Amino acid sequence: MTLVFPAHQPVTLPVVGSDKRFPLHRIYCVGRNYNDHVKEMGGVVGRDPPFFFAKPNDAIVLDGRFPYPTMSKDVHHELEMV
Repeated sequence: MTLVFPAHQPVTLPVVGSDKRFPLHRIYCVGRNYNDHVKEMGGVVGRDPPFFFAKPNDAIVLDGRFPYPTMSKDVHHELEMV
């Protein structure tokens, strides 16, 4: 098969203590799930419910860099893995 452009490479993460890698297919996200963060972001606990969304697996940054616009004044980088 001849592709018009190169196919997307699978996104994987290294498994600690192993030479194996874990494939990532979907990223599920939740916002406003911690009361302190709801308050910090100007929300009202109990009024503003948590929300859920998904990101494509190519949103994963594997090299440790987190690029964002240099004029940004309020960047909240969070990472939680389950």
